[in-house]
Amino acid sequence: MRPKQIDHGRLLRRLTLPAIAMSAVLITGHYAVGVPTRAAADVTTYSASKIPSTWTQPNGDKAATRRVSGPINSRSVFKLGVAWTVPIKAPASPDRWPGTYATTPVVVDGIVYTQDLDANVYAIELKTGNVLWTKMYDMSSTGPNGVAYAGGKVFGATTTHAFALDAATGQEVWSKELVLNEFEGIDMAPAVHNGTVYFSTVPGNNAHFLAASGRGVLWALDTDTGRTKWKFDTVPVDLWGNPEMNAGGGLWYPPSFDDKGNLYFTVANPLPFLGTKELPWGSSRPGPNLYTNSLVKLNAKTGKLIWYNQVLPHDVNDWDLMLPPLLTTVHGRPVALSSGKMGIVYMFDQATGKLLWKTPVGLHNGHDDDNLFALRGEFDKLPSLPVTVYPGVLGGVMGPLAVDDTTVYAAVNNFPVTWNTQEPPPDFPAVTTGTGQMFALDLATGRVKWVRDFDHTPYGASTVVNDLVFTTTFDGTIHALSTRTGETVWQDTLPAASNSPVAVQGKYVLAGGGWPMEDGQKAEIIAYRLGADGPAR
Repeated sequence: MRPKQIDHGRLLRRLTLPAIAMSAVLITGHYAVGVPTRAAADVTTYSASKIPSTWTQPNGDKAATRRVSGPINSRSVFKLGVAWTVPIKAPASPDRWPGTYATTPVVVDGIVYTQDLDANVYAIELKTGNVLWTKMYDMSSTGPNGVAYAGGKVFGATTTHAFALDAATGQEVWSKELVLNEFEGIDMAPAVHNGTVYFSTVPGNNAHFLAASGRGVLWALDTDTGRTKWKFDTVPVDLWGNPEMNAGGGLWYPPSFDDKGNLYFTVANPLPFLGTKELPWGSSRPGPNLYTNSLVKLNAKTGKLIWYNQVLPHDVNDWDLMLPPLLTTVHGRPVALSSGKMGIVYMFDQATGKLLWKTPVGLHNGHDDDNLFALRGEFDKLPSLPVTVYPGVLGGVMGPLAVDDTTVYAAVNNFPVTWNTQEPPPDFPAVTTGTGQMFALDLATGRVKWVRDFDHTPYGASTVVNDLVFTTTFDGTIHALSTRTGETVWQDTLPAASNSPVAVQGKYVLAGGGWPMEDGQKAEIIAYRLGADGPAR
């Protein structure tokens, strides 16, 4: 069957696909919810009505809503001009994967703190663009990374170590190695809450990406000293009985927190994928492979498990549930939302972990149940290779969601992958050829309210201020869309191709062009300001 064609620009590879899956699926059951302890009935959360005015956390606030208030709206956005740019110190090259900058900055007391993909940390004066200090580490990672601020310290990580810097000077206060072997790394912005900073390892680094024996561990460290308070194994130490072949788990984005201090996070996929020639379709790691592709809730003080919900047991397509849980309320009910590379947005009950609705977004072509066939050993129901899969391993919802009072926003990448054998590397299209969409989903039901099509992939997540939702697309465009209709209200050209999100602070919009692809492009952080003299590019 030919795909259902929608007017979303150039889909350069014409493939055989069934119709796009867009409608909300209301459900009452799910694969697994684990509740080892009695869930608290009096959970409260950061309500959508409590809109912060500052962008002090990697995802805006501790509930990861990526929503702020301020003077920027559909009437004033036309007054944005370029206030300043700051060069990114990581070496820029079109061949460098995945560019030089893939983070959302934070802003505290008029200072922008951010990090490039060589782990270098910057402190920039918001009003002037003056660089106050730079802490150089020159240790490349794949990202996304970034920093968090609390108590006069800036927290971040290299590929091997967590660290704290003095926010006034950039001098290192403490550093702690977290990786347990050479096959692990750190690729996330940390989260800080109540004197504790949270980091996670993942199974891979630039030298050994997706290698066997790497496992993700969530670490809770004292903000003053770096001392370990507790740690949580996101996958078993024995890696499902085969550590010489298997790996998995870990966090790609910081956890979120409710008003009671409970901690919510999502866990990445298991490895290997698809499998190996001798042990295809993940059969080296039998079973559901907990806690991969799960939303997990812990007591933030003790690290004790409260509940988990695994949405994709025994993943074989590298479809991480990796986005930071977004905490909000629906008709007074505390809920959590997340998504990832499987291209499905999920809503959960905060108290119990029950799945309330799920909505497929973007292009799907019939592989959403591959993991269940592989889990049950029904290999005859799995595709013969070669096979092209939507969403691909760089597709689906790659950047964090955002929310307002009635709507959740998901930036979707329609980017396929073709598997010729069980083992990577797969066959990718050129990274410049993917297309994308912004989906607006009804918060209460998951129903699709509108879809905005892009000619390029929106790796830039979603950010909401008043009646606008911002994102960036890989061609180096920053977009401001109407939250009501999805229509473009304002856009501009960034200094280079972009795979980083947008932060909004008062009159300022902060973005990055971190992947120069053409002559004349520069890897820079850029600040727009209402009324700035510099003309928009």
